[in-house]
Amino acid sequence: MQEAYSASNGSAGARTIAGIVTNAGVNLSRYRATKVMKKLGLVSRQLPKHKYKKQPLEHVEIPNHLDRQFAVTSPNQVWVGDVTYVWTGNRWAYLAVVLDLFARKPIGWAMSFSPDSQLTSKALKMAYESRGKPRGVMFHSDQGTHYTSRKFRQTLWRFQIKQSLSRRGNCWDNSPMERFFRSLKTEWVPACGYRNLTEAWNSIIGYIIRYYSQIRPHQYNGGLTPNESERLYWQSYKTVASFT
Repeated sequence: MQEAYSASNGSAGARTIAGIVTNAGVNLSRYRATKVMKKLGLVSRQLPKHKYKKQPLEHVEIPNHLDRQFAVTSPNQVWVGDVTYVWTGNRWAYLAVVLDLFARKPIGWAMSFSPDSQLTSKALKMAYESRGKPRGVMFHSDQGTHYTSRKFRQTLWRFQIKQSLSRRGNCWDNSPMERFFRSLKTEWVPACGYRNLTEAWNSIIGYIIRYYSQIRPHQYNGGLTPNESERLYWQSYKTVASFT
């Protein structure tokens, strides 16, 4: 349990620790983990509840095609994206991430000091190339200018990706991305931020590739990590294809 807690940068709660330990081969319930955490003095990071305003306004040209249908049946069916900010010594840096909704797996990311369409296009390009240039993908995001600009929309057109936009000011239309960034900031990013962009980049990449994708269990995936959830899908897919 102490190893699992350390791997999470001291952020994991009883549910997450129980999942990590169980996935490692030792059965551990959430309630047992809670008791042991108290004995060891391990405390998770908690966020206060926050109420969000709801707005019904869709984009004039690009509707909300996804319409909160976040449960998809296969990888590369729907990707979602968003941008957040991280303090890096003396200024804010911006992080763009693309998430595959099937297993909530991060598949593309980029960071810079400018929250522009070049940043979001770079993250999308990484996702597109790392997934083998799939076809028939829908990409959903908010109505930020870095997603509605001509440059970004041309990138989507070049990759033959269908665009979907949240209603203005309605974060629930892209809640999986909101959840990912909340986890990143509460579980990993120091309260005082990072000393520079390089330190921030190396730390966040470690979170995305190692902890979030390989170690951290996800309730949406039935307690499996994103990597394991996708591995089981492709294993089943190959078996069915072979049988057919």
